[in-house]
Amino acid sequence: MSGRGGADSPTARMRKALHRVRTGVRKAGVDYFRGDGSDWLALAALLLSVPALAVGTVAQPDWCSPTALVLPIVAGGLLLRPASLLALYAAAAAALIVESAALGPYPDGPDRVTPGTILVVAAVGFSGLLIAQFRSRVGVPWRRGGTMLFDLRERIRVQSKLPTLPPGWHREMALRPAGGQSFSGDFVVAARTNGGRTLEVVLTDVSGKGMDAASRALLLSGAFGGLLGSLPPHGFLPAANGYLLRQDWDEGFATSVHLVLDLDSGDYELLSAGHLPALQLNAGSGTWEQKCAEGPLLGVYDGAQFDPVKGRLRPGDVLMLFTDGLVETADRDISEGMDRLTGEADRYVASGFHGAAWHLIEAVAKDVNDDRALLLICRD
Repeated sequence: MSGRGGADSPTARMRKALHRVRTGVRKAGVDYFRGDGSDWLALAALLLSVPALAVGTVAQPDWCSPTALVLPIVAGGLLLRPASLLALYAAAAAALIVESAALGPYPDGPDRVTPGTILVVAAVGFSGLLIAQFRSRVGVPWRRGGTMLFDLRERIRVQSKLPTLPPGWHREMALRPAGGQSFSGDFVVAARTNGGRTLEVVLTDVSGKGMDAASRALLLSGAFGGLLGSLPPHGFLPAANGYLLRQDWDEGFATSVHLVLDLDSGDYELLSAGHLPALQLNAGSGTWEQKCAEGPLLGVYDGAQFDPVKGRLRPGDVLMLFTDGLVETADRDISEGMDRLTGEADRYVASGFHGAAWHLIEAVAKDVNDDRALLLICRD
């Protein structure tokens, strides 16, 4: 009996109540910052701001215009769910009615609720509702939507970073999305395998450009990053081809080039899936040589074969991989673009191509409305 009384004592009940409060507050805080919590707090604040603005408009119409109601409406479009947004709009409409009645007919003076005021508030409200409905449809909470896109962009950049190479080697890479956007249909995945003795790099160009190809490039970069190093080099492109075929995209093909470089000897193999040839600078002769591997596009048909081409990077040699946005335009074919690229690249032979990738894109394809990627592997 005494144990039961202790469990039901006022002190025990108070402790249980405090525990429930702490748990609820903690859950609400986590949900809020995750974007999964209720928006009642933001709704309450915005609903309180509407009558405050209405009072200010009636008291000082020269300083607080009737159109000031667009401020909570704009904030509501960014913070509230569609259902809550409708409640805010109802409050704003009621405030306009009160302001119109208090200030009198609009022909009596400039500080009145005019038809133009109503149109402006209604147009802003309609725009906010569209934004809220789109955000609700895609399931991106307002507090995490921009952060999520930023995180995705940074993950792509981290995944595209080339690993550090041993002394005697230098690598340069530059990616430039179409239209100055942050997401590109061109991407790179790389890894050092075989105990660090081998560098494997895959440069891929997804069909489409800019944001149209970015979502597919994001998915493929994650998949290709998982495949690279997990399979023998000659098994990578067949596995990547099978992965694209299983996606069954309407526009699902891609070109890709796979470099397998022995960092001790400089020997390498190139395997291509419909990609442009690589260019190798022979330091002895000072000439550029095309390295053309044979293979079909990724995602076109099953059972594709990819035949490698072999080569060697001697001291002073440079290997250049790139996508078609760098050398092909509507008024210039690929061969002409490659000649221009190698001509510009000759300027960086003396400097060892340090910082050359970014400058080469600026020189040959600065204003091209296509995704561009350039990768340089140099043996000092």
